[in-house]
Amino acid sequence: MNGWQGAVLLYAAAMSVYAFALFGIDKKAARKSRRRIPEKRLFAAGFLGGGIGAWIGMSAWRHKTKHASFRIGVPLLAVWSVAALGALAWLVR
Repeated sequence: MNGWQGAVLLYAAAMSVYAFALFGIDKKAARKSRRRIPEKRLFAAGFLGGGIGAWIGMSAWRHKTKHASFRIGVPLLAVWSVAALGALAWLVR
């Protein structure tokens, strides 16, 4: 693994942690009737490399699991993240 591949993996890990945290923060805000995180931001975090973290966060926090757009969209974002980051890691080899 070269430096660029390590950077890609670090980026993916950071985005996954960020997406996971967003789902947890939004779940807590929903329970306390506080200001919520926009759905666009949740999807954007998944699209920008945090798809795995978003999927795990959605499941772990049991948040947005009744919304069809999330039940279908977040797993697709996880596949997208793996494919896009894998392609990027391959290109920078």
